[in-house]
Amino acid sequence: MRKWKRVETADGARYRSALAAHEAALLESLVNSLMDMLVDRETSSPTDELEELTGMRTGHSQPPEDDTMLRLLPDFFRPQHDHPAGSRTAESLNSALRSLHEPEIIEAKRHAGQRVLDTLPAGGGKFEIAEDDAHCWASCVNDIRLALGTMLEIGADGPDHLPPEHPMAGHLDVYQWLTVLQEYLVLGLMGKR
Repeated sequence: MRKWKRVETADGARYRSALAAHEAALLESLVNSLMDMLVDRETSSPTDELEELTGMRTGHSQPPEDDTMLRLLPDFFRPQHDHPAGSRTAESLNSALRSLHEPEIIEAKRHAGQRVLDTLPAGGGKFEIAEDDAHCWASCVNDIRLALGTMLEIGADGPDHLPPEHPMAGHLDVYQWLTVLQEYLVLGLMGKR
């Protein structure tokens, strides 16, 4: 992974970088896995009669049971203290907000993932993307990092290192590589070297 270089063109800012063949293949696999998780969540939402009448899409009203998917689709409202009306108020609010907004959030995540797949250099190599695509890359890589970080149980205290014999040791290396990829891209978007 090379740093991202911002280049000003007549059509606006463009971002250049390069990926080794194995990096491009790994990123493609990770994005496809993320997309599969999102499609599974989207297609498992219950049918809503109101949606059929109005055309307004609705999604799940309950949060995902899987910790990884819950990290990608967290609750909308987290009370800072106990609500005087009880915890059911927060649950009801989250249920309504999730049902209304989860489909468009999933759609945005899927769009970002598809833009990465569409702009990823097949077999690795140098490539250049538009600013909108760079934002999609940043969003998608962030989602992959969130998912992988949840699986690795990464918190404020690490882990920074796993023994080589640990079954998730390779996954931590991938997480760290994604962190660097994201950092370089964000710095490029900010116009910093």
